[in-house]
Amino acid sequence: MDAVLEARGVTLAYGRRTVLAGVDLSIRPGEFWFFLGPNGAGKTTLVRAILGELAPRAGTLRLHPELARRERIGFVPQRCELNPALPTTVREFVLLGTVGAALPRREEEGRIAWALERSGLGGMARRSYWSLSGGQRQRALVARALVRRPSFLIVDEPTSGLDPAAQQALLALLAELRESEHFTIVFVTHDLALPARWGTHLALVYGGRVLSGPRAEILASGALANVFDLPLEVDERGAVVVRGAAGGRAP
Repeated sequence: MDAVLEARGVTLAYGRRTVLAGVDLSIRPGEFWFFLGPNGAGKTTLVRAILGELAPRAGTLRLHPELARRERIGFVPQRCELNPALPTTVREFVLLGTVGAALPRREEEGRIAWALERSGLGGMARRSYWSLSGGQRQRALVARALVRRPSFLIVDEPTSGLDPAAQQALLALLAELRESEHFTIVFVTHDLALPARWGTHLALVYGGRVLSGPRAEILASGALANVFDLPLEVDERGAVVVRGAAGGRAP
């Protein structure tokens, strides 16, 4: 399969305000990308362009023909805006992911069961969504995206507000899905510790541009230290640490 996504010389803007310019990016099947950068740097803008919500002002952004209608792109937002006063089961929540898909009832039920099982929520279909822990709610968001059987999954800062154990469990789930289902994954974050452990590739978004490539290459370039204005280095285990800090990893 050709590249899942190719961006060449892409400029993204809102009105007269240019957010990103000269973006070159090539994402291939099975890769685990992290879009990393400070808040407000343009990560969400880049994701909106990939999802077709924002047209490039210049350059070309091409998706593989299989994804051209974006039906096989799964999107996991940072949080759910569901009305907490509305009684909702986990099944009903995941079913929202099929909106517009017009699936036969039997196939719909099969997809829901598969998505719940793959996201670690098997057996919880009848439970109240509001009874779930924070980590389980993030898994439900993953299941809602999986129900469309995507091949390309975009995950937008899903670990915000989760405790470290829940964060690692969610990353392990995504890594396992990549291996078993051959997903291509883009994970948006400002957490420096995550890409070094889990990613295959990194897109560093800062100063109106994007520096992208294999994870080890970007980490070794020293660009992270410049972007985050910290004396960062990569230790022998591949973790990003603040140089001179007493055993402290970067946040």
